[in-house]
Amino acid sequence: MRQVLLTALSLCASVFAQSSTVDTYVTTEAPLAKAGLLANIGASGSKSEGAKAGVVIASPSNVNPNYLYTWTRDSSVVFKYIIDEFTSGADTTLLGQIQNFITAESTLQQVSNPSGTVSSGGLGEPKFNIDETAFTGAWGRPQRDGPALRATAMIGYANWLVKNTSVSNVVSTLWPMIELDLNYVASNWNQSTFDLWEEINSSSFFTTAVQHRALREGAILATTLGQTSVVSNYQTQAANLLCFLQSYWNPTGGYITANTGGGRSGRDANTHLASIHTFDPAAGCDAATFQPCSDRALSSLKVYVDAFRSIYTVNSGVASNAAVATGRYPEDSYMGGSAWFLAVAGVAEQLYDSLIVWKAQGTLNVTSTSLAFFQQFESSVAVGSYASSTATYTTLTAAVKTFADGFLAINAKYTPANGSLSEQFSRNDGTELSAADLTWSYAATLTSFNARAGIASPGWGAAGLVVPSVCQTSGGGGGGSGSAGTVAVTFNVDATTFLGEDIYITGNTDSLQNWSTDSAMILSPANYPIWSITVNVPASSDIQYKYIRKVNGAFESWESDPNNEFQSPASGTFTRNDTWR
Repeated sequence: MRQVLLTALSLCASVFAQSSTVDTYVTTEAPLAKAGLLANIGASGSKSEGAKAGVVIASPSNVNPNYLYTWTRDSSVVFKYIIDEFTSGADTTLLGQIQNFITAESTLQQVSNPSGTVSSGGLGEPKFNIDETAFTGAWGRPQRDGPALRATAMIGYANWLVKNTSVSNVVSTLWPMIELDLNYVASNWNQSTFDLWEEINSSSFFTTAVQHRALREGAILATTLGQTSVVSNYQTQAANLLCFLQSYWNPTGGYITANTGGGRSGRDANTHLASIHTFDPAAGCDAATFQPCSDRALSSLKVYVDAFRSIYTVNSGVASNAAVATGRYPEDSYMGGSAWFLAVAGVAEQLYDSLIVWKAQGTLNVTSTSLAFFQQFESSVAVGSYASSTATYTTLTAAVKTFADGFLAINAKYTPANGSLSEQFSRNDGTELSAADLTWSYAATLTSFNARAGIASPGWGAAGLVVPSVCQTSGGGGGGSGSAGTVAVTFNVDATTFLGEDIYITGNTDSLQNWSTDSAMILSPANYPIWSITVNVPASSDIQYKYIRKVNGAFESWESDPNNEFQSPASGTFTRNDTWR
């Protein structure tokens, strides 16, 4: 009995110490992270020299790696945080920044780029130069999450303007920009896209989830503004997206599969980041939209976290139910495949979001799907519903809070005294790696702090949604037969490369970039030396293609003649297995 008591006291002391560590981290890091974030926004940011007003640089790092660009995705995530801070009244000094962002994005929407013009696909261009000109080098394009995330950020500001100015003001200023992005999403959601990490061209859970959210809240805003002509289309395509979203769930593995192509396991930070970026407190623990406390999202989170327990040296000796450092995905090799501050903070945020909902509804449900997640903390817990008055509810929520704090404690451990946050920290010893002062690292840290404090962003209409029994249009990029008139083809090539050298593909169709070496598509080396990509190509067509090599993005060589060639099938999927010639 004495030993049990001592063990319990020791555990309580450890939990208290961790909580105290995180309390201190939040207090000291919050102002530093906010300052770091604002320093990366042009034109007045101290580390954003050369950036136009309102342009968010991904990082001041301009060599190994060069992140001195502005990404639509990163910028929108950053300004979603800024807009939430302003509209909630937490920081009323940010209005000028928001107005600059609106102006900058209105310019970037109109910039012709390798993905097209504003009316021919250009909104899917992932990144631009910080002087608001097009980036014309080779890249993984298009990336279709950017327009959805930008629309979501701007809708938050539009809703505030409706309440504090007038409908006509929003219709004449913000709505034209928001409508461009929403129309792009509605028209292109079922086309293939490069994923969150810009490596796999298929369909991506993160992209599908944020597209679904954008169209739902876009339909609500359009109704408020009297723009009724677009509402039906947005609602229809949102229903199709919700239907397609279900296809990412892997019931056997108990996790969300991040991408439909690419050849990896599918265990990926993509999935929990999607959950927190589509959090709607009013939707409770809805599984169809993969809300943070849903049984699917919690089960998936456990599988994802567990995938890193044994592969990172910094996780050695950590208990099987304690927090660990995590990265993008376990097969990652970029910059050594180390831990990402934003991925770790994202795990904590999903758990804090769950606690927000459980507290609001006064109950916690354990299903057969989420049972393994909860059994980490109480092995005897059974499937059932536990009211806030029960001991099981108290035990589980306290354990989840401790678990969440553990992830922030990890980030605290590897954050330097000056509060700077790079992209990654080493899987071996925790030293900072890759791009310094990553703006998204700062934003992810700040939103996790807000969630810990019980602060949630406004909802977006996720409550009470019903999944259609039949999807009207299948998702693009390898999840099935592709969009109308296309089939999903996976290209695999066995090719040995050296550090900095990558394999790309181009060919005789628009989807294969019409033999362009500049816009050729990079393949994923996840199963090296096999490089892979999944592309939707025209059905029942003669397809010709070749692989090329690039070194640090610069063209090096074609493979030898003749062209690779095949007849694509009329439907279904197809795989090509090649060896570099």
